[in-house]
Amino acid sequence: MTEPRIVATYHIASDAERIEQRALALAIEQSVECPLEAIGDPAIVANIVGRVEDVAELQPGRYAVRIGLAAATAPAEPGQLLNMLFGNSSIQPDIALADVELPAHYLTAFGGPRVGLAGIRTLTGAQSRALTASALKPQGLSPAALASIAHQLALGGVDLIKDDHGLADQAFSPFAERAAAVGKAVREANAARGGRTLYAPNISGTLDDMRRQLGVIRDEGIGAVLVAPMIVGVSNFHAIVKEAAGLVVVAHPAMAGAAKIAAPLLLGRLFRLFGADATVFPNYGGRFAYSTASCLALAQAARDPFGKLNACIPTPAGGIMLQRVNELLRFYGQDVMLLIGGSLLASRERLTEQASRFVNKVADYGQR
Repeated sequence: MTEPRIVATYHIASDAERIEQRALALAIEQSVECPLEAIGDPAIVANIVGRVEDVAELQPGRYAVRIGLAAATAPAEPGQLLNMLFGNSSIQPDIALADVELPAHYLTAFGGPRVGLAGIRTLTGAQSRALTASALKPQGLSPAALASIAHQLALGGVDLIKDDHGLADQAFSPFAERAAAVGKAVREANAARGGRTLYAPNISGTLDDMRRQLGVIRDEGIGAVLVAPMIVGVSNFHAIVKEAAGLVVVAHPAMAGAAKIAAPLLLGRLFRLFGADATVFPNYGGRFAYSTASCLALAQAARDPFGKLNACIPTPAGGIMLQRVNELLRFYGQDVMLLIGGSLLASRERLTEQASRFVNKVADYGQR
């Protein structure tokens, strides 16, 4: 029986006269990467060489090309999968990876979110409303200063507090010291108000570094972790997911814009496939240029049925203001985690009050 193929959809800028040639060249580039005349084995031509499945015009000068790729060339390992989907072709300036259809065995092998949307709701106690999140910043603050901010946010009832993705293991805020200080501050705030706020420290560096940092997180009784898959590498990200059993894994989109992979596919479906329980992404109308259509497609890719994988909670961020909460909940629905960072932090001595307003505004909308 013929093995099912991976079907990748690419968007290519081309004139009509050359698109068939471009499509065939792409199929070869993403499979055998050599002239067909160099292949002496008919079995390789039949079973390994990429196949052009379809070419469709999207608009004048732009086409959607579907290529069937042999699953045998891409074992269920995130780095090799991305390599075979878009490795060399990502270097070409007029090609983007738009979508992927994967054989079912990839979903089983990667496993998707371990905690997932339902698990996050259970951990935070937020069963019937959208969730709330915030971030610790700016860079340059000491662990004690960051812990103070976290304590105020947790007293306000924010469901998840994450490190800013720029916080690593810097001299001004060493990872172990920061994780311990912030973890303690959040636990104390939870005890004071009967809350269940989660803290997600950012882990980074080599795989050995991240494993040591993961050990600190476990030692401190912290319930979540932040990772930027495109910074640490998708294979390392997946390795951390497998070693972070029981922790909420939050994926950050840093460097994702450099990949020329459609955001709904990369941040929504692939990060979910590799194990993200929550995926942070730039919300429309904020500091970034994502469209409403892209944001909605990304949210759907994160949480809609995908084989038997758990849902991943979409987490829009990037310049969200408190006054937009109702608008965004109408747009995304209740299965979302809104992340407001800078505009909350700007309230400074009124941070707990503003955090509470944020949480209450989200909760009130959920009771409608």
